[in-house]
Amino acid sequence: MPIVSVIPFEAIGVAVFALTGALVAARKGMDPFGFALLAIVTGIGGGTIRDLLLGIRPVFWVQDPSDVLVCIVVAEIVFALGPKRVTALEGGRRARLLLWADALGLALFAVMGTAKALSVGVPFLSAIAMGTITATFGGIIRDLLAGTTPLVLRQEIYVTAAALGAGVMVALRGLGLDPTLAAVAGFAAGLGLRALAILRGWSLPTFPRRD
Repeated sequence: MPIVSVIPFEAIGVAVFALTGALVAARKGMDPFGFALLAIVTGIGGGTIRDLLLGIRPVFWVQDPSDVLVCIVVAEIVFALGPKRVTALEGGRRARLLLWADALGLALFAVMGTAKALSVGVPFLSAIAMGTITATFGGIIRDLLAGTTPLVLRQEIYVTAAALGAGVMVALRGLGLDPTLAAVAGFAAGLGLRALAILRGWSLPTFPRRD
């Protein structure tokens, strides 16, 4: 699949997700191992679950551990920066930049996961689920390990954006559109929804809380 071959962008997405994991580790006051663990599960967790569910053996990072190495390097760089610099990284324009970079990674991983699922012949609905899992489950595992509420359980439009990107890609593939064009359209749809959520503060409705 053409979209899967976009290796530089995949590495960037892994690095960005790993960075979010390392920043969570910093907030929790973890040691270097904790930094590496959260960075790794955030960077490759979604893709790992996807491959396991699809029955792909070995899982993608077992044959090529470069993504794991990227996660470890990012984690230890953040740890070495120290509290003051990490706080600066999380604030102001840098935080905004990280938010947008994460949105790019989300949209990219959604279409890449969908493409991989389609390449092994799963039904369209299953391919959408695999794309969504690839883009979001690393963050879910990270939050569970860190003891925070995962994004999937919050109001924020995040998982919905990944599902939209995957859904648009699958729909266009079903209509016979060129795979690369379908992937680009799916990427644009997922990123577009996430961007609107960031810019306009959109969120999903919630059920009234009952104590």
